[in-house]
Amino acid sequence: MSSIPNSTTALTAYPIRNVEVPTYVFESSDFACRQVALQVASVIRERNALGRLAILGLVAGSSPIGVYQELVRQHLEEKLDFSRVVVFMINEYYGLDADQIQSQRRWMRENFFTQINLPVENIHYLDGTVPPGDVDNFCRRYEETIQKLGSFDVLVLGISESGAIGFNEPYTSKNSRTRLVPLDPQTRLSAAATFFSEANVPTHGLTIGMGTIHEAKKIIVLAFGDHKAKIVRKTIEQPISDAIPATWLRTHPDISFILDHAASTRLQDVATPWVNNFIEWSPKMIKRAVLWLCEQTNKALLKLTDKDFRKYGLHQLLRVQGPAAGISHKVFLWMSDTIEYHPGGKDHKKILAFSPHPDDDVISMGGTMIRLVEDGHELHMAYMTSGNIAVYDHDAYHVVDLLTELNHEFNIDAEITPILEDKIVESLRQKKPGQADSKEVLMIKRLIRWSEAKAAGKVCGIPENQLHFLNLPFYDTGTVDKKPPTAEDFNIVRDLISSVQPDQIFVAGDLTDPHGTHRVCAIIVFTVLQQLRDEGIPIPEVLLYRGAWQEWPLHQIEIAVPLAPNDVEKKRAAIFRHESQKDGALFPGSDDREFWQRAEDRNRATADIYNQIGLPEFFAMEAFVRWNGNFDF
Repeated sequence: MSSIPNSTTALTAYPIRNVEVPTYVFESSDFACRQVALQVASVIRERNALGRLAILGLVAGSSPIGVYQELVRQHLEEKLDFSRVVVFMINEYYGLDADQIQSQRRWMRENFFTQINLPVENIHYLDGTVPPGDVDNFCRRYEETIQKLGSFDVLVLGISESGAIGFNEPYTSKNSRTRLVPLDPQTRLSAAATFFSEANVPTHGLTIGMGTIHEAKKIIVLAFGDHKAKIVRKTIEQPISDAIPATWLRTHPDISFILDHAASTRLQDVATPWVNNFIEWSPKMIKRAVLWLCEQTNKALLKLTDKDFRKYGLHQLLRVQGPAAGISHKVFLWMSDTIEYHPGGKDHKKILAFSPHPDDDVISMGGTMIRLVEDGHELHMAYMTSGNIAVYDHDAYHVVDLLTELNHEFNIDAEITPILEDKIVESLRQKKPGQADSKEVLMIKRLIRWSEAKAAGKVCGIPENQLHFLNLPFYDTGTVDKKPPTAEDFNIVRDLISSVQPDQIFVAGDLTDPHGTHRVCAIIVFTVLQQLRDEGIPIPEVLLYRGAWQEWPLHQIEIAVPLAPNDVEKKRAAIFRHESQKDGALFPGSDDREFWQRAEDRNRATADIYNQIGLPEFFAMEAFVRWNGNFDF
């Protein structure tokens, strides 16, 4: 079985116990990717020393990008030599031109291959433009080339939410080879954002097979984020099944699963570490275990008995901290203390809330925003990105048409406006499915999101001069894939914090955002705060909220703000001001509900859970956790 090599980054990982396949959890995906890059680089250096080729199998996408960035750094700073490396791409959408922005080939060229000394002739791509009649011969030749070189020295893989590996979809044969396959509905749904619509996602793809994968000498599987936690548990802990192709990887002699903490949260060793293990009973662990016991027994905190603790395997806790009544009462008091009607306190404060997209603020903490304003605090909202790619073309048509007619009625720019309208309309008319918008269209869509955020801020009672539109440059690619943040992004955020000098900061700490923007925005804010702290500048309290995708687990909640029915109605009105995101948002994720419905359902569910454990019954609640100064949120 594989093992994690010694290095400073390895110190941030811990192995998952009581599973049959080596599985390692890292503080963050950044640490995980650095460790994987070390393993890949080690193989390359070993093969270089022997005068042999290093054969790699790679995938494109957000999961491995950190691996490629670290390999590029090692090439530039440590002279890692790729001249004797051969790369095979694992999959490709069928029907895409090589230069289309969603092409795996283009992604790898832009994010990795052009930044290292990898010979072009050493790169093997699955070709999505092969004519239908030639596909079988192409796939056979691709497979033969892999076999001729002796298969892969290292194969770096991701895992889909359905358990697919590459495009080896559910019920794939474990002996399959390189071929053309129909894509699973879940695969196409997951790719919808990249193609700007599920309708634009190809129905078929090319992929190497599970039999080909299993012949690799070493396999490394990456899984990052809360949205991967469910399939990670099924893949690692449940029986091997054709329904989940990834489970077949467990039979490989040299495989490791590399996770960040978010992806590991449903594994037994992480979710219920007290089962079959001796643990230290810290206050956080006590709270977590007792709240879990409430869920298992369907009882309120103060109704738990010694028998309940024993029945569900909490003998240790009962023995060390018992009896049940005392433990439960302690947790009851802890949870009672999380209820906070005035999250900013009662004394006047300057408060700065960061919103990754222009509607994340009102969706995630709209009720709290209203409460902060009502309590007399000076609330500043910072919209970190424009959100322009999440606007439908028909909304842009509508605004341009309205602008043209308005200018005509008031005799404004009578010559220039029709020219601009024709240019934008023609750009939208000629745009192919999945193609990025022109600069002018992106500007129109940015202004749509800008105007909606201003309207929502007005509902919440926030003066216009306290709304800050940062338009961070990392976001401005016109596609779902973003650039890495640069000094310019960090400086914009730092300048705002220095200007406002807040007493309290709110940040989106949401790892479940399927497009990654929330995570990047959080890291930018946290990095700036860490820089300020290192310079001796005091850091205010930082509270983290979650977005439209998921709420904080009950045991993690540190502040819960009760909302009355009128608070929820006002919050809904603010969300409704984001008209371009209503009636079917462009990037809804895998949840069919509208954002306002998700928000209300989540807020009411949080209130219901508080009531179920024996605390007062509220109409709805918004939840927050305090930033601990680290990046493992």
